[in-house]
Amino acid sequence: MSFFKKIFSKEKKETLDKGLEKTNTSFLSKLSKVVVGKSKVDADVLDNLEEVLVASDVGVQTTLKIIDRIEVRVAKDKYVGTDELNTILREEIAGLLSETNTGEATEFVLPNTLTEAGGKQPHVIMVVGVNGVGKTTTIGKLAAQFKKKGLKVVLGAGDTFRAAAIDQLQIWADRVEVPIIRQEMGSDPASVAFDTLQSAVTQKADVVIIDTAGRLHNKVNLMNELVKIKRVMQKVVADAPHEVLLVLDGSTGQNAFEQAKQFTLATEVTSLAVTKLDGTAKGGVVIGISDQFQIPVKYIGVGEGIDDLQVFNKHEFVDSFFK
Repeated sequence: MSFFKKIFSKEKKETLDKGLEKTNTSFLSKLSKVVVGKSKVDADVLDNLEEVLVASDVGVQTTLKIIDRIEVRVAKDKYVGTDELNTILREEIAGLLSETNTGEATEFVLPNTLTEAGGKQPHVIMVVGVNGVGKTTTIGKLAAQFKKKGLKVVLGAGDTFRAAAIDQLQIWADRVEVPIIRQEMGSDPASVAFDTLQSAVTQKADVVIIDTAGRLHNKVNLMNELVKIKRVMQKVVADAPHEVLLVLDGSTGQNAFEQAKQFTLATEVTSLAVTKLDGTAKGGVVIGISDQFQIPVKYIGVGEGIDDLQVFNKHEFVDSFFK
């Protein structure tokens, strides 16, 4: 399967800082009001802090967990000054993220997986998410980054429900200069996935990224469709997909929680990509979703450029969140 290699450049950190600037400004502004006129962290400060975290889209359950942890520290230390609150909050949020997201700043690397016959087997990523969250863009940026590392990538246009989805993925494939397997609108998505994996095996590809339809109006149909896609893919690559990546729009705040809930009920999601964090002050949603669903956030989108889809690193994220 996959493994990780340490990497995080100064340039990427600056991009992350800029991407989370609205979140940072909004959060610290609210946090400063919590401690006005207070020298000690008491019940009133914690009540106000709870409101700030909920208003910052951290989510109710995760907020309560953070408040509980701070209460334990306050009780243990007897006296905690409000000047320490920022540091304590930073530590507790980093601790929560550490429980789901392990490792340091990383760059995803794919090893060669061998089949029983001794041939190379591609690493298969199935991408899910509702329409409009940046799913196609995320696939295109991932393809570009994988190719930049010298990996051979094949895309599969499995969202056959919308002609626009097929055409959009084609544009990205042309832009990145990677092959794409597509059929006509209305075709069986499982058939597209099957053809894509067959082509990838023939081409000795390193990674395959399969798009899927972004429909949630009927969860049962979505579940059945995803199960069928998986079953058909496994006729070509026995343990495919190796990853199911759920793409969420961070700018939608609490709506992203509901999307995560619906998709985790419909299929086994193994990792998350949270997009559009640069245009909103709702970056706290990354903390809540990671904690509530116990699914690692692998990528975050902090800009429109190809390189602005970054591998998520909890330490860098928390640093930019509180910068």
